[in-house]
Amino acid sequence: MWTYPDNYDVIVIGAGHAGCEAAHAAARMGMRTLLLTMSLDTIGKMSCNPSIGGTAKGHMVREIDALGGLMGKVADNKSIQFRMLNASKGPAVRSPRSQADKAAYALEMKRRLEQMDCLEIKQGTTEALLVEQGRIVGVSVQEGIAYRGQTVVLSSGTFMRGLLHIGQTNFSGGRAGDKASGGLSPCLEQLGLKLGRLKTGTPPRIHKRSIDFSVCEEQPGDEGVRFSYDEPEERLPQISCYITYTTEKTKEIIANNLHRSPLYAGAITGVGPRYCPSIEDKIVRFKDKERHQLFLEPEGLTTDEIYVNGISSSLPFDVQLDAIRSVTGLEKAEIMRPAYAIEYDYVKSGQIYASLETKHIEGLFLAGQINGTTGYEEAAAQGLLAGINAACKVQGKEPLILSRSSSYLGVMVDDLIRFDLDEPYRMFTSRAEHRLLLRQDNADLRLRRTAYHLGMVSIEQYQRAMRKEETIAEETKRLAKTFKNWEGRSSSLSQLLARPEWSYQTLLKEYPDAVIDHGLECNEQIELQIKYAGYIERQHKEAAKLENLDAVRIPKDLDYEQIAGLRTEAKQRFSRIRPENMGQASRIYGISPSDLSILLIALQKNL
Repeated sequence: MWTYPDNYDVIVIGAGHAGCEAAHAAARMGMRTLLLTMSLDTIGKMSCNPSIGGTAKGHMVREIDALGGLMGKVADNKSIQFRMLNASKGPAVRSPRSQADKAAYALEMKRRLEQMDCLEIKQGTTEALLVEQGRIVGVSVQEGIAYRGQTVVLSSGTFMRGLLHIGQTNFSGGRAGDKASGGLSPCLEQLGLKLGRLKTGTPPRIHKRSIDFSVCEEQPGDEGVRFSYDEPEERLPQISCYITYTTEKTKEIIANNLHRSPLYAGAITGVGPRYCPSIEDKIVRFKDKERHQLFLEPEGLTTDEIYVNGISSSLPFDVQLDAIRSVTGLEKAEIMRPAYAIEYDYVKSGQIYASLETKHIEGLFLAGQINGTTGYEEAAAQGLLAGINAACKVQGKEPLILSRSSSYLGVMVDDLIRFDLDEPYRMFTSRAEHRLLLRQDNADLRLRRTAYHLGMVSIEQYQRAMRKEETIAEETKRLAKTFKNWEGRSSSLSQLLARPEWSYQTLLKEYPDAVIDHGLECNEQIELQIKYAGYIERQHKEAAKLENLDAVRIPKDLDYEQIAGLRTEAKQRFSRIRPENMGQASRIYGISPSDLSILLIALQKNL
């Protein structure tokens, strides 16, 4: 084994969405960074769905952008359709989503990473982690090279002992067309980490020319939707997606072939996502449903591949073909890539801190599907946090720990360190108890200050957010002090704006001499602040109570067995998860108020 002559501050393993953000963040903070990938041709590859964002996921992409990450900017630049989901609903659940050109997205991500100062990108298959006296010191690759580094971010995606299933056929792979990683799983097990198995799946891709779009519903995009808070990116031409439906014949074909599904035949042992079921699961679980909605999503401007969203499967190819051809408009469909399920290893919960550093090995950070999550956005957000905290560790700084009341990223990490996952974790708006505070439209106001102090954004980006914050605050106060006659009585402009039927645009139209147009983003924030003032204030108070608990630190080496009066179950749960503060302790499943009181008394006594 030959040792590469240069040492690195941060080594990132894997160049999927988590690895790209981790490498970018560490390099942005001035760390000498190495990004190791099994193939330079698959950097930033969208392995499954050709989309970015969606319900709650769009919130996370905007948080990634606010913190200085790449995903939102690349998506803005290389997407072929944008939509604002739940636009007619409350502001807390509105989420941006884009349909990306898959090939263009990956190439653009690679291009931006290649231009980064402090970042080197090398092709190599990582086989082992190099650990000395409980601390990571580097990695070794299949090509016979050892790379030395102070910290390592492991973002292996679905590659660790990945196994693909199509009917009764199964074969090793990290995804279709790419080989799996065989060495990392046994290495992690030897180092004392406990692994589990999860499953996910993809639908078939079909040829555009084989679809009868005339019987499908056209779904055009929305204007004015984007992810990044910075200067608008140049956009690709925008196109439509389409909606179609399964039929009774689809249900019959699948029901008659369930015995050929590896999922129902027992060949798959990993647990799949309940909220994103395969078509087999849908047919079994929703027996009375006449049809299921499918989305026909173009994979790019330079390909005729269409992603059939909503019909992921692991059935044999002949059954997939019959089922697809039973769908309205797809009677002559040509399958270009078959659907498949994939099983892979992940690190079970309770083994990482909120910084994403492992408890077993100092300097080793985990990000993405290795932590039990699913989805590009969840992976990218973890990668960003892991890259930042790996850099902070090298710099001797405190890690960035985001609270549940500050971001969806904070909610996700808190969930990951305290839940025993029984399925792949996906972000939903319902997971955030303070979701009115965590809207997709205010991520820059919540997180840009933090990003600037970390060195993740420029002073110009920071100042833009601060000017926006000042404008919103000043105009909100001014509207409350400005009175006008309306319907025979004097009302402040903020009282008028608080009415459901009034908007900021209404104010501008009715009182152009008294209302200032600050631009769409600021106008929207002012309107939301006034309309939801009572709800926002209540959530701020609730969040403050939780943050008080988060401020009470728990020593890492606390011996819970020595705390008198603590229930055995509580001792076991605390010992396994090892919460970092009282807030985390309070959110562990099965912990009672009396357990928390006893723990708090023990901490006050400096036990």
